[in-house]
Amino acid sequence: MSDTTRVPFRGLITASAMLAMLMQTLDSTIANVALPYMQGSMSASADEITWVLTSYVIAAAIMTAPVGWMARRFGRKKLFIGCLIGFTVTSMLCGAAQTLDQLVIFRLLQGMCGAAIAPLSQATMLDIYPFSKRAQAMALFSMGVTMGPIMGPTFGGWLTDAYSWRFVFYVNLPFGILAILGLMIFMRETPSQTGMRFSWYGFSMLALGCGALQLMLDRGQEMDWFASREIMTYAALAGLGFYLFVIHMFLAEKPFLALALFKDRNFSSGMVMVFCVSSVMLATSALLAPYLQNLAGYPVYTAGWAMAPRGIGTMLSMFLASRLGMRFDQRKIMACGLLTLGWALYEMSTWTPDVTEQQMMLTLVLQGFAIGLVFNPMTVMAYTTLSPQLRGEGTALQSLARNIGSSIGISVTSFTLIRGAQTTHAEIAAGITPFNRVLQMGDYVSRTLNPETTHGAALLDDMINHQARIIAYNNDFRLMTLTIVPPMVLLLFMRRHVRPVARPPSP
Repeated sequence: MSDTTRVPFRGLITASAMLAMLMQTLDSTIANVALPYMQGSMSASADEITWVLTSYVIAAAIMTAPVGWMARRFGRKKLFIGCLIGFTVTSMLCGAAQTLDQLVIFRLLQGMCGAAIAPLSQATMLDIYPFSKRAQAMALFSMGVTMGPIMGPTFGGWLTDAYSWRFVFYVNLPFGILAILGLMIFMRETPSQTGMRFSWYGFSMLALGCGALQLMLDRGQEMDWFASREIMTYAALAGLGFYLFVIHMFLAEKPFLALALFKDRNFSSGMVMVFCVSSVMLATSALLAPYLQNLAGYPVYTAGWAMAPRGIGTMLSMFLASRLGMRFDQRKIMACGLLTLGWALYEMSTWTPDVTEQQMMLTLVLQGFAIGLVFNPMTVMAYTTLSPQLRGEGTALQSLARNIGSSIGISVTSFTLIRGAQTTHAEIAAGITPFNRVLQMGDYVSRTLNPETTHGAALLDDMINHQARIIAYNNDFRLMTLTIVPPMVLLLFMRRHVRPVARPPSP
């Protein structure tokens, strides 16, 4: 689209797409805090209730890939509105579910309908905004992507505490109706290509790889990873599915995903960067909430609000990056964001439970600010050199990379946290002997912390567990600082975002 092209009702289309995007991303984390209440209401075990989350994630991962094909085959407007109607209806069904089986099935359908919302929102905004305003459009889109998961736990905790866990699903009804009406009235339909054929083999192999990978990541920690035959089976199926998909993409006459997507350096680099940054973004939230509750002693409601400053920093940097993007090299803005993100994560690795509120707020604001500086220019540059015909598939593939990155980030950090706490506990406990000088500091200490008594041994074990978990959390945050290295290297391979020269109007 040229800079002189005007799209009617652009602001209203943007508001409708953003409302749909925020609703979908909010739903990816809003149900997490309500799981204990669902478990009690459904009389389910801890293992069974996790399928409420797993079913949604697996369905969304599998159905993200064919979004580009479906948008071209049926038309973007029809697909967008159909998915929003399905997502809203299944959300209401989730809230009204009476048994665990019903809830899991409705969450599966909700994930299938919601998978297309993010890539369709991004593709719509890329089409309705000219090149000169694309950075501002992607700032709005990225704000929806990042704010939803950040606000989810806080909003979900408030709804569950004030009303019921069912309202974390019912809350989608007003947002869904407004988004559907806005798109029906103001959005233009894109032409449908009725003669397109669907590559069932390519889709099946990609679905097999994504589904098996998600199952492996979700159940790995519980099943002791590769000590379990179930996890080894998932890993083998994931590897087989991805391998056959890649072979099919290179050899097939009409593959499921166009090979030209991966030949574009900016898009390929941007997809890897989305993967890395997404793994940090959600993994940090997953670690920080239990850290504040279990170690720092924050109430659940307060712990949720303590993470809100990160969203404020993200909002500020999104709009700042959109303004700076047309004046400075986007790669330099991303480099500043990545370095700031690395510093914030390293600063978190030095925290103790008595960290001051000012220090914690400042670090979280800087972390959110850094994520915005990375996401906005990265999203713009990924589509600078990509053909408009490939935007639908490109947005779907980028959403898939974001989902998989988030799942892998949470799984890896959870695994290293538990194993690190166990290892550190053993190392500290090895130094607890009757000859330890700390245990000989006065009669009261020697009697209270006497490891030969039941009370003393239990008290010592609790103290060791507390210190071991602090060290494990610090090591996890330090490990996450390494995720900025691949994106920094990829900046060298990306082409500069150059604004096209406006042509003089013809007489």
